[in-house]
Amino acid sequence: MIPEGTRYYLPPEAQARLQLTQRWRELFAAWGYAPVELPALEIYDAAHPLAERAFKLVDKSGRVLALRSEFTTALVRMARSQLESAGPHRLQYAGRLWLRDSEVGLGRLREFAQVGVEVFGASSPRIDAELLALAAEALAAAGLEGARIEVGLPAFVADLLDATGLEQERVRKLHTAIDRKNTPELAERLERYGVRGALAEALLALPDLFGGREVLAAARRHAVSERARIDLDWLEEVLALLPAGLEPLFDLGMARAYDYYSGIHFRAYTPDFGLPLLGGGRYDGAGVPFAAGFALGLERVLEAAGLPAAAPVPDALALDAATARALRAQGLAVELAWTGDLDELRAYARRRGIPRIAGPEGEVAP
Repeated sequence: MIPEGTRYYLPPEAQARLQLTQRWRELFAAWGYAPVELPALEIYDAAHPLAERAFKLVDKSGRVLALRSEFTTALVRMARSQLESAGPHRLQYAGRLWLRDSEVGLGRLREFAQVGVEVFGASSPRIDAELLALAAEALAAAGLEGARIEVGLPAFVADLLDATGLEQERVRKLHTAIDRKNTPELAERLERYGVRGALAEALLALPDLFGGREVLAAARRHAVSERARIDLDWLEEVLALLPAGLEPLFDLGMARAYDYYSGIHFRAYTPDFGLPLLGGGRYDGAGVPFAAGFALGLERVLEAAGLPAAAPVPDALALDAATARALRAQGLAVELAWTGDLDELRAYARRRGIPRIAGPEGEVAP
């Protein structure tokens, strides 16, 4: 028995996890992202964004620790203490995360893996466009060319809410209504809080700002503050830098993914898988001056892409170690015979579909 929300991975699934992770890591390396590794154990911090959802442990000294529950906060801590030179620093990572209260089901586990990238020390539309383009290539590398990237602009929402001048709790309730696209509740609260005129119209329009590029023109009409106009200028500059064929969808009412996003936020979906496959964005000022990145959910991407049907089959079964070494030197995957009983080895090769049996005297018919 193993804990709920954890699981074993057998061949061929474990093989698929390794291969996809390696494919992503090579892709990120080709774009200049250097690998980093982070500890799975962290000192418990009540201010951590996922503090209430993290597994907690107590060490022999009585100090409370936590299992890593998300990568961004850990990377920011590392960047703050370890990256001394001027940026940009392009980093990639891969590893497991743990959440004690995750809802268990398809694409939701209490132990799960993510692979991602971060850029520290630089903030520009070029960096954001690079991340969107790299996210699209990572999805394509997983065989998900049909996935759509959905871009939000939490800064636009936040700047319109700031323009209301309301106290924090009222802003939070408006934020929640926008994120849930609950227009009746949003209208009722705006009326009750005394927010009227063009600003109220702009906030009421946010839940409907979803779709293609036409959404940006509608958003421009509701950009009633200078900061909101600057947010849209930035987003349009990012879009102008995207490679041909990359056409994201927009959800400018996407508001509450994480409060620390200061610029764009993006996720990716396929039509037949209801959970986001990746998530990321810009979070300048959240612990470090300039930062942006994204993470892919390994289990979700593999579920969406379809699991491999069979375990990998070696190219040959070698009767002795020297033959195995010689064949492996040719780039073949080779298993070494565990017995001298040729009939047993033939039966094993036929059962596994191994096409060759080879020994010092040459090949033997399977």
